[in-house]
Amino acid sequence: MDNSPSKKVWLKFRRNKLALSGLVFILLLMLMGILGYLIMPDDSPNANNQKVQIAKEKPGTKFTFMIIEHYDRIEKEGFFERMINGQKPNFKSVPITSYRIVKDTVFATEFIGEEKASEAKFNLRDLCPSCVLPSKIGTPEALFKKNNIYTKTFLLGTDIYGRDLLSRLILGIRVSLSVGLMAVLISLIIGVSLGAIAGYFGGKTDAAISWFMNVVWSLPSLLLVIAISFALGKGFWQIFIAVGLSTWVDVARLVRGQVMALKEVEFVEAASALGYSTSRTIIKHILPNIAGPILVVASANFASAILLETGLSFLGFGAQPPMPSWGSMIKEHFGYIIMDAAYLAVLPGLAIMLTVYAFNVLAIGLRDAFDVKGQNITV
Repeated sequence: MDNSPSKKVWLKFRRNKLALSGLVFILLLMLMGILGYLIMPDDSPNANNQKVQIAKEKPGTKFTFMIIEHYDRIEKEGFFERMINGQKPNFKSVPITSYRIVKDTVFATEFIGEEKASEAKFNLRDLCPSCVLPSKIGTPEALFKKNNIYTKTFLLGTDIYGRDLLSRLILGIRVSLSVGLMAVLISLIIGVSLGAIAGYFGGKTDAAISWFMNVVWSLPSLLLVIAISFALGKGFWQIFIAVGLSTWVDVARLVRGQVMALKEVEFVEAASALGYSTSRTIIKHILPNIAGPILVVASANFASAILLETGLSFLGFGAQPPMPSWGSMIKEHFGYIIMDAAYLAVLPGLAIMLTVYAFNVLAIGLRDAFDVKGQNITV
């Protein structure tokens, strides 16, 4: 039977059904974020296929579209390229309510809001060259329906620009989780390094680093991130650095306290007596013994990083259009909360709430599993 510490931690964590549910939810989000364009209804880059005629349509609305132009020079992306960057559309289409073919002319009624536009005429040869050629496959009407007509259901409706809301919500997972992950990694590198140095050496080194931590700690996180964003500029990659530089203090304070407590124990003194270097003693002997508390505070910081990123995107400092971000989606649609299209802002807000809640319950579950309740860890 495996009685390793990691096995005991897992068994203890598994008993916490709420924390386990949070982990499953996070893993599901990660899978959706990785697959990205492969599972999105709109796989165009940034899910930015705009059709203003069908803006603010309700969830579950179904439309018929007619292809009016084909783009022959668009190359089909490979599997991984499409998964990462999407596929540029190879045709242009318009929503219609009805169409009919009379000889070589297509008469289509385009959908514009709640009203129908006047019938427009299209040359059948321009829309579907193969439809006017002799064919044993079917009639021109059947070929035209097969090649130029398709239907699409918008499960969560469309936004103010007529873009598929579900696709943009799925792509927003990538932004939130990637910012959270990179920000946590940056905060761990800085926080663990400074905290370990301050806790191990003490004295003036500890006093200087602690003073710096207190200065950063006293600054409101959102204002600090905005200031860093002003210095680095607006953009997706700048947010990684800005959020990471604002969340490292929690890690540093925790590591400092843990290292100060562990540096006096026997195995650390034995490592020093054997002539091991300071860096080896810290990395090989001290840090592995405080991995649990670090993992707990990292999980809590992940939730904080997502909230900071969405706040920045709402203020216009985060991911820039047309890249979808849950914060920017709320910014674009918060005015419709008091109208009949409240779902446009509620859905991304609900995604933020559930994701942050999942990371918080995960952190609580890890805290209980690692038995670090007595530590100064804010979840």
